[in-house]
Amino acid sequence: MGLGRFGGGVGVARFLAERGADVLVTDMLGANELAASVAKLEGCGGIRLRLGEHNVSDFTTCDVLVVNPAVKPGNRFVRAAQAAGVEITSEIRLLVRHLPSRQRTIGVTGSAGKSTVTAMIGHTLREVFGQPGEVPLAEAGGSTPTRQDAKTPRRSVEGAGLWVGGNIGGSLLGRIDDIGGDDWVVLELSSFMLEGLREDRWSPHIAVVTNISPNHLDWHGAMEAYADAKRALAAFQDEADVQIAGSASAREVLDPRRPMQEGAAVSDLPELALPGGHNRLNAATAAAAIRAALGRDADLRPLAGFAGLAHRLQPVGEHAGVRYFNDSKSTTPEAARLAIEAFPEQSVRIVLGGSDKGSDLAPLARFAAERCVGIYTLGATGDAIAEVAEAFEPPAGRPESCGAVAWPPPTATVRRCGTLAAALAAIRADVRPGENVVLSPGCASWDQFANYEARGDAFVAGVRSLAS
Repeated sequence: MGLGRFGGGVGVARFLAERGADVLVTDMLGANELAASVAKLEGCGGIRLRLGEHNVSDFTTCDVLVVNPAVKPGNRFVRAAQAAGVEITSEIRLLVRHLPSRQRTIGVTGSAGKSTVTAMIGHTLREVFGQPGEVPLAEAGGSTPTRQDAKTPRRSVEGAGLWVGGNIGGSLLGRIDDIGGDDWVVLELSSFMLEGLREDRWSPHIAVVTNISPNHLDWHGAMEAYADAKRALAAFQDEADVQIAGSASAREVLDPRRPMQEGAAVSDLPELALPGGHNRLNAATAAAAIRAALGRDADLRPLAGFAGLAHRLQPVGEHAGVRYFNDSKSTTPEAARLAIEAFPEQSVRIVLGGSDKGSDLAPLARFAAERCVGIYTLGATGDAIAEVAEAFEPPAGRPESCGAVAWPPPTATVRRCGTLAAALAAIRADVRPGENVVLSPGCASWDQFANYEARGDAFVAGVRSLAS
């Protein structure tokens, strides 16, 4: 149920068909919208397609229903399968069931930074093991994540290989026979995935939580339900396992009865290529996981060579003294705030807004109005953000430490643009040398784009058109 565009549906369909199952793939999207995924199923016998619709009888007569993790609870087709006594699972549940060793797994979750921390761990372990290939990074000249599992890992002299998967990159199920008992598997796990893993009572050996803040409330219904899904990451660990808190909020969803390993001291880290204090914290969290896996003397120097992920504060160009950054993966207010804080005050022109996930956007709007030089809003939440930003007034009184800085500080120029194309046009007219243009919407993309990748790609294309 749910072929999707990100590889998980393709991976599990091929995995089952190659083991002799009769597989029906059903998706509400049509063949044109899923053309890339459908093409990856060609030549694999035993797979039938039902696209553009669901049929209740498919769900009540199958032996096993594999559900895409983004399907919301209470879906009527899933309820029909449950009523018929059908076994229900997911791609990630099948993967962990077939992994050779739970003791060689690292699971990473959180509201912000989990993809970056996962990729930092993967990048560093790959370098330490002397393993060729890439963790999911931006392709040269593009913004589409690559799959690190494209090649069978070359074993180091210690016999260990590395695999990175889960919510980042494609499915690892297709390579399950290549994963050795000494290999490390690093999994980015979303709250949707963790809901299913709770049923299997499975937790990784090393559980990493970056932070917790309101997110996906449209899916989970309430903050407590969302936090409870994250809590499943470490809920089934034993005393020999490790839990790592990347922040104070992360500690709140980890097991308070067991010791928590804090992130490495920032002073222990090499100089990073990525901007922003939040990326230093991400690296410290990744370093704690690396040390938990390899020991306190693990080599952290490879972190310096980590160039970042596509759509996550990704530098995409510099023109006429202006730098442009694609942070389209920023789908929460907290992530957008971190992007703003990565640059000096009054140096950022930021694009905010998108579809409504139920988050309170007013604090972000006020923070952007105070810290940015320009705000350009778009999407379903754009007007609400603009209204709060336009009404913002800086606090009264001149602080003693402001020196020669004008007080009150200037508030951001606010432009209600509606679309990304209009926002780029307005930015082109307003921007000045020395400034930073950042797409960090703080909202999901679904009102105007199929996904955050499409939104980020549109931004990158717009930046390139500015240059020409």
